Amino acid sequence: MMCKAYPPQVAAKKCATMVMLGVLQFPSRLRHSLFYSSSQIASSRPQGVAKVVLKKGKTQLFKDGSPMVYSGAVDRIIGKPPPQTGDVVIVADGTENPIGWGLYNSVSMFCVRLMQLQHESTRDPSCALNIEKLLQTRIAEAGQLRNSLGLPSTNTNAYRLVNSEGDRLSGLIVDVFGDIAVVASSAAWLEKYRNEVESCLRSIDGVNHINWRPSLDVLKEDGFDISSLKQTQSSTLPQRSMVVENRISYAISLEGQKTGFYTDQRENRHFISTISAGKRVLDLCCYSGGFALNAARGGATSVLGIDSSLPALELARENVILNHMDPEKVVFFKQDLTEFMKGALSREETWDIVILDPPKLAPRKKVLNNATGMYRNLNSLAMRLTRSGGLMMTCSCSGAMTQSGKFLGILQSAAAMAGRKITVVREAGAASDHPLDPSYPQGQYLSNFLLRVL
Repeated sequence: MMCKAYPPQVAAKKCATMVMLGVLQFPSRLRHSLFYSSSQIASSRPQGVAKVVLKKGKTQLFKDGSPMVYSGAVDRIIGKPPPQTGDVVIVADGTENPIGWGLYNSVSMFCVRLMQLQHESTRDPSCALNIEKLLQTRIAEAGQLRNSLGLPSTNTNAYRLVNSEGDRLSGLIVDVFGDIAVVASSAAWLEKYRNEVESCLRSIDGVNHINWRPSLDVLKEDGFDISSLKQTQSSTLPQRSMVVENRISYAISLEGQKTGFYTDQRENRHFISTISAGKRVLDLCCYSGGFALNAARGGATSVLGIDSSLPALELARENVILNHMDPEKVVFFKQDLTEFMKGALSREETWDIVILDPPKLAPRKKVLNNATGMYRNLNSLAMRLTRSGGLMMTCSCSGAMTQSGKFLGILQSAAAMAGRKITVVREAGAASDHPLDPSYPQGQYLSNFLLRVL
């Protein structure tokens, strides 16, 4: 029954009742003249929208909120022609009742990335089957969350605006550095809707530039043909930027690692500044000097940073000058990590605080066993460089390692190898602007332990 067939007051009441029953509101190109109740959607589809039907017994995980529908959970796909990668599809249970909608991928092991559940469509039908509206809503909500966390501020203007599944936009990472939004695209659907994403980001106060950086290896795994990528960066996009974090200034390269700066360690870097007064500090895998500069700002008597990347060290040295610190007290050297630690041990050197933040050693589960040995060896050497009773902050940014729950056991094994005893003083992860969806624990990747080393 069409709402306009009723008097205005009755029509409003009837429409409200329909929304409560689970009506999906479609964008104009898909909207029918009839409203669909949940039962009607189960037996019919909006024109041009395919329905992905799950196997019996495979539904609850996704009803509970897990955003990644794997291909093994799919029984059949209803719709001709079949959906293409990036197309909006309805996801339904074995009886064809909808549980939500998402974006299809014809190649990836993840067949659908769920964007909105059925009960959410009932509560807010404005976004149902409308990716443009959903992007606007989710990015705005992400900005509101960061504002509630005090970001950005005069003390910190480098932060994560969108954190993939944690902000209900699977595959999308956005870091903001001053007036530049850096996008790390790791899903095929994002390349299809790049213009829509960029339009949303341009509407954010203070964002004047967008740097789109596709994560090529991850996009390959998602079935995207990277040869089709277009190089369409603005000619006005700067190659470098200046940001401030916890009142410390940084020069960052927009061509550097990841998005250019590791915002996930912000709160851990600040913690180092609170315990460094009067201490000798060693920062291993220091990159552009984040931990080292915080130690110096906190009153460390000397700080030594080691990294194998010359461009990163050039930034670190520049940052020392930028913050009016003493370059004789905050020193950076280029050297292989293991080579440096073995050399320092031969010289019987130790430090009051040692920070070990290596690159991702276990990018996927299949290399976890090999990475275990590397983590153990590196941490064992670092513990031997920590004076008895000193502190060591050690990290793993490998999601496979963090999710395995094995990292602390590896640290204990490393301590035994080094002939040392450790206790855990503090355990942390990524900064608060990196929210985690509990229905998708695979989004947790950073482990950070502060150890007392005896």
